[in-house]
Amino acid sequence: MSEPMISDHSEVDNDHENETPETDQDDIDLLGEYEDDTEEIELLHLRIKDLSSLDFARFQNLKKLCFRQNLITKIEGFETMTNLEDLDLYDNRISYIENLEMLKNLTSLDLSYNKIKVIENLDELTCLKNLYFVQNKITIIQNLDSLVNLFNLELGGNRIRVIENLDMLVNLEQLWLGKNKITELQNMENLRNLKILSIQSNRLTQIKGLEGLINLEEIYLSHNGINELEGFENNMKLRVIDISNNNIKKIENIGHLENLEEFWASNNSISDFEELSSQLSHLKMLTTVYFEGNPLQKEQQSLYRLKVKTYLPQLIQIDATYIRSDITGETVLK
Repeated sequence: MSEPMISDHSEVDNDHENETPETDQDDIDLLGEYEDDTEEIELLHLRIKDLSSLDFARFQNLKKLCFRQNLITKIEGFETMTNLEDLDLYDNRISYIENLEMLKNLTSLDLSYNKIKVIENLDELTCLKNLYFVQNKITIIQNLDSLVNLFNLELGGNRIRVIENLDMLVNLEQLWLGKNKITELQNMENLRNLKILSIQSNRLTQIKGLEGLINLEEIYLSHNGINELEGFENNMKLRVIDISNNNIKKIENIGHLENLEEFWASNNSISDFEELSSQLSHLKMLTTVYFEGNPLQKEQQSLYRLKVKTYLPQLIQIDATYIRSDITGETVLK
């Protein structure tokens, strides 16, 4: 397993000039090849700047429209697309959210890698399930109250300092907040259906505020300033904890998490092998641990994996190394 990413939207070649066709959209009928009854149109990496020059009126059955990696500066021209379900404007030059109120059947909207500063004008899009704002200039989470059907919200790579205004998103199952400026886990009491919380690369120093997240299954907290492993008392469904690259000195307060499958704790200050026994040895579902970069690995490199396996015989993976048993039943590290 590779190290978990902030989201699937986090990596992109954002250089519009690289291998981009030097074409003028006014000289080309970009929609000419599509039949009137088409349900999906993709116009990728074509240096499109102006959507108003494109006539979508004949596409009454259109459900998916993708304009990834263009030069679009304004959202417009979608008034007739009342059946549209998926609109992808990833990696453009859009500064404002506007002219979307007619798209009442929209279930997915991707505005990642743009220049948006304010979340606004989404009130009519009550069918939205997936909303992506990765890598914009957003400072405040706001104006989402009407999106009660939202399943997945991605806000990684912005300028957010406070988790707030999420009370109405009672159906939310995935919340991605990596690479922001958040200092505290708070205001998530109503997110009782949340299963995945990613808040990597922020400014957290404590794990708290998770009491209401009773259905949480995965939490990603790497690259913060967290000092203690705590705050998981009510999160009995947790399967994955990533606490890598923090200041953790002790494995504690997770021995009750009977569903835990993966525990990522690389690059901390953990030194005591006995804590593996007391906190993790009885967790039958646990298959993967990462402890590389801790004193218990760096100070005993030749014995490290063997000792971890001795304390945690249920494992199938230690760091990037899979474990198998030979025909005699002896443990072999691959």
